[in-house]
Amino acid sequence: MEDVNAPHSMGTTIIGITYDGGVVLGADSRTSTGMYVANRASDKITQLTDNVYLCRSGSAADSQVVSDYVRYFLHQHTIQLGQPATVKVASNLIRLLSYSNKNMLETGLIVGGWDKYEGGKIYSVPLGGTLLEQPFAIGGSGSSYLYGFFDQAWKEGMNKDEAEKLVVKAVSLAIARDGASGGVVRTVIINSEGVTRNFYPGDELPLWHEELEPCSSLLDILSSTGPEPMSI
Repeated sequence: MEDVNAPHSMGTTIIGITYDGGVVLGADSRTSTGMYVANRASDKITQLTDNVYLCRSGSAADSQVVSDYVRYFLHQHTIQLGQPATVKVASNLIRLLSYSNKNMLETGLIVGGWDKYEGGKIYSVPLGGTLLEQPFAIGGSGSSYLYGFFDQAWKEGMNKDEAEKLVVKAVSLAIARDGASGGVVRTVIINSEGVTRNFYPGDELPLWHEELEPCSSLLDILSSTGPEPMSI
């Protein structure tokens, strides 16, 4: 019998990349507990302020409580200073909370946003509370399949459309290979003009290699024409 107290594997795919003028964040929508899909349409990109968003991976409970604390502290920070918090301030606050509680938290985070001082910035806060500023960051179980792809595909000076297409393509690649990633793809574009959220349903994502086309029910599979049986 399976031990209910045993640690569960928690998978996801989160991505943040910079482009010429802002950042693009992307994530899949599958929340899993071991082999069980707890939520197939979750939103893993959380708003912290008007100009800063957070991609969450690992334990959903841990990442949600960190984002709630950070959102509250940033709200107080904005009231005291009379201006929005910068991406660096938000990232450092997340780093402080993650490092101070590194023995209890099981979450990896990617912070992305735009401010008038430094423009678009991406920061990665992996397990343990390290803070890394990067031109692109990937996290979650699906990231194992994407490092080589990003080394080849990412380039400096991309425009907004190129950056978003790269994020959608990368998440769909991870969904194809990683059983713990799936569902739909959500993206958030942040620049000087504001924030744009986009939604890409699973049946509109590109198919890779030997992936099966998405079906609404078992009846769709049974009614589809299959290969002719071999004659003996």
